Amino acid sequence: MNSPYPEKRSSHSVRIRRVLKERFSLSDDKAEDAEIEYRIRDGVELRGATPWILMFAIFVASIGLNVNSTAVIIGAMLISPLMGPIMGVGLGLAVYDFDLVKRSLTNLFIATIISLIVSAIYFSLTPLQQTQSELLARTSPTLWDVLIALFGGLAGIIGITRKERSNVLPGVAIATALMPPVCTAGFGLATGQWRFFGGAMYLYAINCVFISLATVVGIRALRLKKHGFANPKAEHQVKLALLTIALVTSVPSGYLALDLVRQEVFRAKAQSFINQEFVFANAQVVDSKIDPDKREIDLSLLGEPIPAETLKNIEAKLAAASLEGTKIILHQAGENRVDVTALKSSLLSDLLKESQETIKLRDSQVEKLRAELALRDRLLGQATDVTKELKLLFPEVQQVMFTEGVIVDANGDKSKTIFLKVTADNNLTTPVKTRVSDWLKARLKSDEVMIQFEKSENS
Repeated sequence: MNSPYPEKRSSHSVRIRRVLKERFSLSDDKAEDAEIEYRIRDGVELRGATPWILMFAIFVASIGLNVNSTAVIIGAMLISPLMGPIMGVGLGLAVYDFDLVKRSLTNLFIATIISLIVSAIYFSLTPLQQTQSELLARTSPTLWDVLIALFGGLAGIIGITRKERSNVLPGVAIATALMPPVCTAGFGLATGQWRFFGGAMYLYAINCVFISLATVVGIRALRLKKHGFANPKAEHQVKLALLTIALVTSVPSGYLALDLVRQEVFRAKAQSFINQEFVFANAQVVDSKIDPDKREIDLSLLGEPIPAETLKNIEAKLAAASLEGTKIILHQAGENRVDVTALKSSLLSDLLKESQETIKLRDSQVEKLRAELALRDRLLGQATDVTKELKLLFPEVQQVMFTEGVIVDANGDKSKTIFLKVTADNNLTTPVKTRVSDWLKARLKSDEVMIQFEKSENS
């Protein structure tokens, strides 16, 4: 049935379209075409200070990857000049300025080679050779990385075409992460791990292609003036080439994304199965490992052993949980059919480690006690000779008592000292006491000596 008020409905739709157009218009605060091109072209060149900034940024990113510091990696991405040549390629393709495309690709190639060489040099020299999670994260790109590069590039081209400069480009640099993949590729070169090199360079290629493609889309949407002549056939060829490059780049990532989704789905189902089926009154799961590639669920249990019949009943429920073909491996005590080798090895390893640490601590304490006893024996061994020599130099001296002591100051700090009690026939004068003290310190080769003078009771 037709509306009785067609004019009114038409006016509503016109008003809605006008509001949407005003709200989402990209032309209101757009910069002049010449200004937009200048900004993008200015970032294409790789000369003067730019190569130095690139090398320093590569060093910073490599260090961040090496020590697994996300903050350092973000800082490197903010100062990286790699975004310029990539957006230059997109601009050149959009306005048919193929000289700009060629110059941008040349500069991008040079920047990539510099980045690989600098990062490879760093990872060849660093003593930290452990593969960190930040490195591993750049070796398996997926479809989500394609989407990040595409939408990040679209945000970047919108940001760079505004009249007022914004902080969009730094955000795009962080989101699309151009520096970490190329540094990870340098790590692969330095360590001979070609899986790292291939995966990281593929992620780098994804970012480059889809940021350029987003730039093309953005420039075409803003209708910047084309520089070169393009007939319909040539324009069709350019579009076909862009589509082909995009498909060739994204299809493998789509496969990897599906594989990642498959693994995550398996993990979720397996974990849910563990939480639901492995609940016992006298046993508890203390560790679980889920391997989607091997379709294995590896569990360690503490408590009473699970009977074989119970385990068979649990395994029979795998198909109903969409876990067909999954193997359950249990590590528990008291069951011959259950594989406990890994659990035993872990326990023995922990016991051996603790024993070695205990032995090292004991040996250290024994060495310390031996050193203290040796010092004490040396002091007591010198006692007879020192006393005889002292009596020859000072005949009034009758005997010398040797002992060790501890001095505690007002702050509670402790220090060891040698305490001597010198007994003489009569009261020694102050100059004589001084000479005796100096001689004893020199003879015992220590300033940490306390001397007490005492008159003999028989005098």
